[in-house]
Amino acid sequence: MGFLRGQGATEYLVLLAVVLIVALVSVALLGFFPGMAMDSKLTQSKMYWLGASPIAVVEVAARFVYNAAGNYTFTYFRIRNTGVYPITITKILAGNTSITYLWTGGWQPDRLLSGRVRIAPGEEFVFGYSAHFPGVPELGDGNRTYFSFSGSDAGAYYPNFMNAAQSLCSRTAPYGYLTVDNFGFEYTTTIEGQTITKRQVGTKPLIVQCMNNYN
Repeated sequence: MGFLRGQGATEYLVLLAVVLIVALVSVALLGFFPGMAMDSKLTQSKMYWLGASPIAVVEVAARFVYNAAGNYTFTYFRIRNTGVYPITITKILAGNTSITYLWTGGWQPDRLLSGRVRIAPGEEFVFGYSAHFPGVPELGDGNRTYFSFSGSDAGAYYPNFMNAAQSLCSRTAPYGYLTVDNFGFEYTTTIEGQTITKRQVGTKPLIVQCMNNYN
C-alpha cells in the first residue's frame, strides 16, 4: 500500500510538471509573437467596453489622417447608455487628462460636451466624421462631432490630451494600434430629482486596431 501511495504521488508530480511546462511554453510563445499578445488584449478590450455600464462602447475605429495642419489619429465611437437613467456626458477622459469640448466642423472645439451629448437609456450617440470614416451613422450632432488623440490642433485646444495615448496610429503599414489608459467618461444623471456627477473610468485600456491611413 505504501508503494501505491508513493506511485500516486510521483504521478501527480509528473502531471504537475507537464502542466507547468505547457503554461511556460504558452507564455513564451505569446512573448515571442507580439501580435498574438496584442490580439488577446484587443479582444479583452472590446469585450470589456462592450459590456461597460452605464456607457458602453458599441463600436470604435481609429486611423491616421494627414493634412496641412498636422498629423492626427482620428477616432470613431458609437456609445450606448446601458443604464436605467438618462445621462449627460460632460467630459471624455484619457490618460491623466480630459476634454470638455468637441470639434463640430471648424478647426477648434466650439461645442460643450454637456450641451450636446444627452443620452436616454438604450439610446446611442456617435462621435465621428464621415469624411474620415465613410458611412458612419449620423447620430448625435451629425457627422462632425468628433475629437482627435493627436495633432497640432488637439495639442493647442485640448492641452495634454494628444499625449494621453500610449500609442497612436501609423501612416504606413502595419498601421498599429491606438492604446489609451484610463479611458472613460464623466457624466451627470438625475435620480429622484437630484443631479449627481459621476465618473466611469475603465479598468482595462481602450485598444483599437488602426485602419489603413486616410491619405
